[in-house]
Amino acid sequence: MELNTLNYAVQIEALTVAYDSKPVLWDIDLNIPKGKLMAIIGPNGAGKTTLIKAMLGLLIPVSGKVRFFKEPIDNLRKLKNKVAYVPQSGSVDWDFPATVLDIVLMGCYGRLGFIKRPGIKDKEAAMDSLKKVGMEDYALRQISQLSGGQQQRVFLARALMQDAEIYLMDEPFKGVDVQTEKAIILLLKELKESGKTVVVVHHDLQTVPEYFDWVTLINIKVIASGPVEEVFHEQNLKTAYRSTGNLLKNAV
Repeated sequence: MELNTLNYAVQIEALTVAYDSKPVLWDIDLNIPKGKLMAIIGPNGAGKTTLIKAMLGLLIPVSGKVRFFKEPIDNLRKLKNKVAYVPQSGSVDWDFPATVLDIVLMGCYGRLGFIKRPGIKDKEAAMDSLKKVGMEDYALRQISQLSGGQQQRVFLARALMQDAEIYLMDEPFKGVDVQTEKAIILLLKELKESGKTVVVVHHDLQTVPEYFDWVTLINIKVIASGPVEEVFHEQNLKTAYRSTGNLLKNAV
């Protein structure tokens, strides 16, 4: 499917990332259209989280380029209010004294800077974001006292505060119950319907057709990327997951 390059939220060209000289991502070419709700899927060790981190500039690639809205990732000044990131809760050191509300208010620092303090309207917006993820009753709780799933929802609320153009999320459904997962995917679909681009590292193949309209399959390299109805099929899944046939049985 060909799209005008003006309609791309993210453009990745020849991206290679290695750990200790071992390639984790190899020669990745990937264009993500604006206004899509996209899943990144692949087996464990395929490089899904690495891809997100490399897109954000959190990892230095061996080679390649990443652009958001035609701007290179190293131009952070122009991108800081456009890109929001929701990491896995397990990847964060939670041993610091901050309340849930404090964490969510960090989402407006890109607009305010670190000198100007959030005002009443910012705090109201933060509470509204917490309400959207069902965490308003925990606003004054220490973040370290929450479960992993609750912490994940707080990070999502912080991302909503940024009012970004693109949201990058690393397994936002990990550790949450079914009811919370349904609430989160409704939020993500609302973001997509409002013109935002949402990119999600995802592991549950069975929910891909229900949750997403675009999908990228990777296993060190890009296997396929495009509309779910076109690329989410048995042959691409077998290529991405190799011999994990049992995993595919109910996925398509």
